[in-house]
Order: sequence, then C-alpha cells, then structure tokens
Amino acid sequence: MKVDPGRVVVTGGASGLGAATACAIAAAGGTPVVLDRRPPPGQLDHELVDLADTGAAEDAVARVAERLGGLDAVVTCAGTDIPAPLDAIDRLTWERTVTVNLLATAATVRAALPALFASHGRVVTVASTLGLRGAGDATAYCASKFGVVGFTRALAAETAGRIGVTLLVPGGMATAFFDEREEKYRPPAEAVLSPPHEVADAVLYALTRPPGVEVRELVVCPSLESSWP
Repeated sequence: MKVDPGRVVVTGGASGLGAATACAIAAAGGTPVVLDRRPPPGQLDHELVDLADTGAAEDAVARVAERLGGLDAVVTCAGTDIPAPLDAIDRLTWERTVTVNLLATAATVRAALPALFASHGRVVTVASTLGLRGAGDATAYCASKFGVVGFTRALAAETAGRIGVTLLVPGGMATAFFDEREEKYRPPAEAVLSPPHEVADAVLYALTRPPGVEVRELVVCPSLESSWP
C-alpha cells in the first residue's frame, strides 16, 4: 500500500478543506504545495495566485512541477459562492464563482497532466452535494459544481489506466465558507456539519491507494445532511 502521497498541488489550501488536506498530506509524509490568494497555515510551501485567473493558475502549476521535479497528485479544493437570485446578482460575481470552481479546476488539472502522466499520479476534484441536485439562489454554484462532476467523470474515462481520478462530493463542512453570507444563507445553529479534517482523510485515502486501485467517487457528509440524498 502506498503510504506517502508524494508531491501534491492543493488549490484553495489557505483555509477550510484545502488547508486540512494540505496538512493531512504533510502529516502523511507528502509534500503539499498550496495555490491560493493567501498564505496557508504553518510553513507549507505555496504559490500566491488568484485562481480566477486561469492562466496564472496554469503558470503556478508549471512552476511547482519544475521546482519539485514532477508531481504525484492534484487536489482541487478551491471554491467560492455568493448566493443570490439570478436576477439580483451581477455578471462578474456570477462568472467568478463559475471560474474559480470549474474553470480553475480544469486549468489546474490540464497544466499538471504532463507531470501526472509521467508519475502515474492522481487527481482529486472537489464537487458538492449541490453538484448533484439544484438549490434556489445558487445557480452559479450549482452550475459550477455540476460541471465539476461532469468534468471529472469525463476525465476519468479519458485517462483510465494512465492516472487515477477521484470525484469527492462533500456535504456541509464546519469552515469559514459560510461566514460572509447573509444570515438567511448560513446553516442554522442546529445544523450538523462535517469537520474538514475528516473529509481531508477521505482525500488522503484516495491519494494513497495502491497502483491499479481507484476510488472513483466519494460522498462524505454529515448523517443529517439536508442536501443528500
């Protein structure tokens, strides 16, 4: 069984699930490199980049691969959302959600593919339970996460036998993701949310399967998750 997850790019690793994942990779003996607008916790290696600029994201991946002499995995945890009715949200805000959640996922993976093919590495994308069902006032978020689901399933078919591809579908997590929302868009006080380190353990599990064994899809959510099944 492979124990060391190796050299791993983690997008959105400055907080939330991304930070928990980067820390879990480091604790398992791997080498995480975070791509985010802000520095990650501790002394983790990182590249400061706004993932809404997909060209900059690709350039950052190329720099990391060159610096580390290759890559063994990519985990795309970066995500954003500003809930609002479609007719009440401005175009740039709506498009930024889709860009960060979906287009930056594709850009990061595309830039990493040469290195991943060389190492027979792995990709873990992060969708959402709202990538499988719709919700009001979340058109950008649902469109982007539905897109991540389709992108990942197509990527798995396209690269089968060359790299491992895992789709992670998390439910609500106890992170700062909801903090800046209007009160009506936050989980209620009694909501049960998953600790991000528990979800990060699922990512680590997918990254450390032996050659030829793939975890294609994982749903990780609280037992009382309202958006699953």
